Amino acid sequence: MDESLIRSLIPKKLDSDMAGIVPYLIWAALIVSGLSLAAMAVFGIRNIAYGKMDYVTAGLLGTPGLLLVVLGFVMDSWAEAAVMTFMILLVLTSLSLLISSLRGLLGL
Repeated sequence: MDESLIRSLIPKKLDSDMAGIVPYLIWAALIVSGLSLAAMAVFGIRNIAYGKMDYVTAGLLGTPGLLLVVLGFVMDSWAEAAVMTFMILLVLTSLSLLISSLRGLLGL
């Protein structure tokens, strides 16, 4: 679709009112997401310290972040690294679901 067509469908007053608030909403969403990730990391470390979580589980939970950091430094841009990380994790998740289903089907 053409951007001018989309802009013509939005009332002018609504377009001008929303233009000022959108950057603040994006920053608010990023800050809330960052705080939630920080809280998950803190409570994950706390659970490891109290012995409630196995080291293998903690390592598996850290795999996406480690993969993103490695690909971020290897690839041209961090956006490409994020997309590649998502694709790799999607394939790994699909394979693990397939293997789990086959194990259940064959009774292994």
